[in-house]
Amino acid sequence: MSQKRTTPEFITELQPGEIFVFGSNLRGMHGGGAAYVAYRKFGAILGQGVGLQGQSYGIPTMQGGVETIRPYVDEFIAFAQEHPELTFLVTRIGCGIAGFTDDEISPLFDKAHDIDNIILPPGW
Repeated sequence: MSQKRTTPEFITELQPGEIFVFGSNLRGMHGGGAAYVAYRKFGAILGQGVGLQGQSYGIPTMQGGVETIRPYVDEFIAFAQEHPELTFLVTRIGCGIAGFTDDEISPLFDKAHDIDNIILPPGW
């Protein structure tokens, strides 16, 4: 049985067709953490907190508890399924500046495990 690919801890470059999935805020400020990397390197747009932007995809994580993140994760998973030509490298969204733990966030991605073009962090 082959091991499924996982997202590296630090992503410094992307191949064509790869998308950097990062935790954002609804205002799209992209001032720190992976959001700043997305803005500086992968085309995230200031003022856009949700969805595809350049070679990145924002999932808001700063607006409340875990339950407020779930709809955005579900929207992302649906988007990834509609775009099999892209590969989505999911960072540990919400587990940095937003202050959540892997155990709180990773269950939101349970539906993503069987989707070949979504790459999750180790242990998720």
